Amino acid sequence: MTKILFMAAERTHITPDGPFAHALRELGELRIVEKGRDINDAQALEQMQAADILITHWTGRKIPADLAHSPGKVRYIVNLGGTCKATVPVEIIRSGIPVTNWGDTPARPVAEGAMSLLLAVLKDLRPRIEHLAAEKSPHTLKRNGLVSGTLYGTKVGLYGCGVIGNQFVKMLEPFAPELSVFDPYATDIPECCKRIESLDALFQTSEIVVVWAGWSKETEASVNAERLAMLPDHGIIINAARGEIIDQDALFAELKSGRLRAGLDVLVGDNYFPKGHEAHTWPNLILTPHNINVAHWPQRPPHLSYGDQVALDNIKRFLAGEPLRFIMDETRYLHSS
Repeated sequence: MTKILFMAAERTHITPDGPFAHALRELGELRIVEKGRDINDAQALEQMQAADILITHWTGRKIPADLAHSPGKVRYIVNLGGTCKATVPVEIIRSGIPVTNWGDTPARPVAEGAMSLLLAVLKDLRPRIEHLAAEKSPHTLKRNGLVSGTLYGTKVGLYGCGVIGNQFVKMLEPFAPELSVFDPYATDIPECCKRIESLDALFQTSEIVVVWAGWSKETEASVNAERLAMLPDHGIIINAARGEIIDQDALFAELKSGRLRAGLDVLVGDNYFPKGHEAHTWPNLILTPHNINVAHWPQRPPHLSYGDQVALDNIKRFLAGEPLRFIMDETRYLHSS
């Protein structure tokens, strides 16, 4: 029987009696190990080598790099997430052991979240709500500097257009904006988008910029003061990717001055500010603590998520000798964040 192992760093992400664990047991012998960080590399390696399939997650114990040249029975690794750098060393990727991730699992909820932020910022929802909550006359809203706007004909630039960016474009297209994309790694972009050849050109020709790039040495702080200055007054930045892609001090200087507007689901480092931070007072900024993509209905019973279904489908493909989906090659591995 196929042996499947998940070794958690502390507590297991996989509920032992939940629907995902039950589905895994229909495909093989599932073993869940907790407190894996207390197991040394040699012991962890020995336990992993005895499995045919390893499951990883950001809560999992890191796979020892020695598995790359001494895999034992391991023939496939399933990552229950996007990036797997924290648990899967690059040597594993280079070894030829197939590693897959959750593919397009987060695309729809994250794109929906970014769309919510974009519309809320574009329509100045925060200052409108605060104005009325203060029991001020709605007739004075214009005099308070609200600009609002429509997406129709607005120049929207996408910095990056991977799986989530493509889903975002599908949601955005019915509003009829002028769409541009800068992504040197995308071989194809949606037909409704114009490809832009440089990041500077994207900022020079956009009224709204939505960040979908991965976080890397190349992209870190690439949305800097010079590029932000290229946006017109009342221009908008939306970021539901990674906070480190934006020079946060430069953006906050623009927001504090009132020149730009922003919707941020991510910040540099921690994705929230403590009570009393001045950013919470800026009416031109909407902050969400990296959970705008949460897709959970509390009243629903436990069920297989779309990510679970992607993982199970790939395991079935592996067992049947069929091509796997969402394989992490070295380029995807290095650019995932």
